[in-house]
Amino acid sequence: MANYTLEEKDSFTVLGLGTELKSDYTDYAGINKEKSDFWESVKEDGRLDTLKAMAANDYVFAVNEAVNNKMMHYAGVMIEASAPAPEEARVIQFPKGEYLVVKGEGRTADELNNKLSGLAFGQFLPEVKDYAYVGGPNATVEIEQKNGLVFGEMWIPVVRK
Repeated sequence: MANYTLEEKDSFTVLGLGTELKSDYTDYAGINKEKSDFWESVKEDGRLDTLKAMAANDYVFAVNEAVNNKMMHYAGVMIEASAPAPEEARVIQFPKGEYLVVKGEGRTADELNNKLSGLAFGQFLPEVKDYAYVGGPNATVEIEQKNGLVFGEMWIPVVRK
């Protein structure tokens, strides 16, 4: 079950470890495999746990952002704006404003991310006629795990048309 709302959010900062996605932006299977391999890597080598130790809350962010004409994907956590960042990490600023928020669940974080991305960009954004996504970072946020499921939201900054 997934639904969406439009919510006003204060600006926030995510500290992320990133990878450049090399697959064509229309190659969903390739992109999803790259993301999955990246997440497996940051979990296995302890980098995600290092980030979690710096986090302002328990949320884990999967951030997508275009940087210098590259499609980037980050594993991240919300931090206080003044927190020091490790050299290999990127500080990602999310603006104050309205966000399309899509809620859902999946058996894994990958499934949650893929499901929410598909619903947000394939179904809900086209339905929201008075708003547009004009780029900038967007994120899937893992909020909690219970009963064998991962619950979360996708946050996409939008502007009124």
